[in-house]
Amino acid sequence: MSSIINSLPPNLAKIVQRFQRATDPKRRYEQLIWYGQKLKEFPETDKISENKVPGCVSQVYITAALADDKVIFQGDSDSQLTKGLVGLLIEGLNGLTAAEIVQLTPDFIQETGLNVSLTPSRANGFYNIFKTMQKKALECQS
Repeated sequence: MSSIINSLPPNLAKIVQRFQRATDPKRRYEQLIWYGQKLKEFPETDKISENKVPGCVSQVYITAALADDKVIFQGDSDSQLTKGLVGLLIEGLNGLTAAEIVQLTPDFIQETGLNVSLTPSRANGFYNIFKTMQKKALECQS
């Protein structure tokens, strides 16, 4: 087990390990789509420019709220795979404090093996979604 996994919050570590067990790229994609399907219904009223992730080819929306000092995200995308990336990040980051979220680096994506399967624009989209979630976590804290 890598030291990166040991440094991750428990939910994110579990996700990384789940992807590491799926050695076939097709299985990884299926898993990603499953995360997208697990997302809660995203309110149409939240599909506004302030919630749109910049730099994504797909339409991606993220909201963040605070509950007992823990950040709770919601998100959506018009692309199945990107929605899966959103779902993966929400599953991994929900319930953490803003400080915990801001300390994370997106390096864990290499540990999933997804980075080799993602097109450059999707990999860039993943990074932009991650950065937007960090920014929103900070905003809802202040």
